[in-house]
Amino acid sequence: MLVLALYVGAFFGSFFIAKRVFKSAFEKKGFNRLKTVTFGDESAVTANRVASIVSIITVFWLWVAFTNSVIPLPKMPGPFSGDTSFTYTVQLEDGTTDEAKVSVRVYREDIQQTVDENGEPGREPAAIEIEPGEGFAKNDTLTIARYAFKVVNVWKNDEVSKKEGSKIITINGQPIEPGGEIKTDDGTIRLTEKGTPTFEPAKGLRMARLYLPAPEVVLQRFIWLNKEGYQGYTLFEHTRYSLQRVLLGFFFGALIGIPIGYAMGLTGWARGWFDPIVEFMRPIPPLALIPLIIIWFGIGEIGKVVLLFLAALWIMIIAARSGVSGVAISKVHAAYSLGASKWQILSKVIVPNSLPDIFTGARVAMGVCWGTVVAAELVAANVGLGKMIVTASKFQLTDIIIVGIIVIGVIGFAIEVGMRKLETWLIPWKGKV
Repeated sequence: MLVLALYVGAFFGSFFIAKRVFKSAFEKKGFNRLKTVTFGDESAVTANRVASIVSIITVFWLWVAFTNSVIPLPKMPGPFSGDTSFTYTVQLEDGTTDEAKVSVRVYREDIQQTVDENGEPGREPAAIEIEPGEGFAKNDTLTIARYAFKVVNVWKNDEVSKKEGSKIITINGQPIEPGGEIKTDDGTIRLTEKGTPTFEPAKGLRMARLYLPAPEVVLQRFIWLNKEGYQGYTLFEHTRYSLQRVLLGFFFGALIGIPIGYAMGLTGWARGWFDPIVEFMRPIPPLALIPLIIIWFGIGEIGKVVLLFLAALWIMIIAARSGVSGVAISKVHAAYSLGASKWQILSKVIVPNSLPDIFTGARVAMGVCWGTVVAAELVAANVGLGKMIVTASKFQLTDIIIVGIIVIGVIGFAIEVGMRKLETWLIPWKGKV
């Protein structure tokens, strides 16, 4: 909720600031300057590049703010590390009480702390040196990593054990029962149901590296993947195989889907023939087809391409059919009145007017193919971004997972931008007629 609130605040705050500072970025340009009514006209809305830049910066800042990054940007409160302590009071069966202290050293798990006798780097530092103290309850020491959780066996050095009737009744002077907890600025002390204390350092609002590594950690992994590779292939090779599969699947889906969509939009027989098949297959997710794909096509490259082909096929059919059905009948009648043949109607009226819908469908189909590539590469693939991500998830290598996600997103964005540019070039009349 905090992340969402910060993001919403950044959206509105940056809007009002940018509107004052970058006034020219909010002025209409090109053909839109000629329009007198633009509200509700999708063709009159173009992306504000100042907003795009601020959006990227905001997302990057949120990533830094909620991780233990070294990048000097404002951050959320971080996890506690350093030395702290708490006291506990034990009571015997005869009512006698004694107090002892637990000295806690919370260390950063991501940096080297010590070197062992073999010269190997160690993460856990030396424990705090303490005096046992007087009385039957002795002082204790605990060494724990940030984001960790440990049970504190305070009776291991006491003169009276828990089996002999010793029990904890207060933490830092506050009464506590089994199952209860006491919060401090440095952490949380709890009693288990059997009365044994546990300590959990304060986590703050930043996420551990396991859940969300910092940007510089992901960058280091990106460089490492390009040099050393993962599972026998470099990041470039994983990307090339995934991109090749997606482009092949999309190409064949468009090659077959667009003619079928045109046929369904132009003839009643074709619509009646293909409509039950299309409407039956369209709701079926590509993942459900994986078992059949394996049986029919095996576990080679063909099976993966066929799965992506089916993911794109139905979308392209519907897009082409919608494009044909959306052509204004007045344009067809005008062309007929001028003596146009059916072939001229198709090439000069129907195709140009249906291209916007086809391009929209192509962008959707490409997105679906990118989303399906992970599932396609689960079909016994040994290379590909999806395979890399799935394998890394089994070993909790979150940085590799994020690298794969970013690469997929960047390539998907590049394809989307490329298709928009191609659409602008091929369909300059969109939104103007």
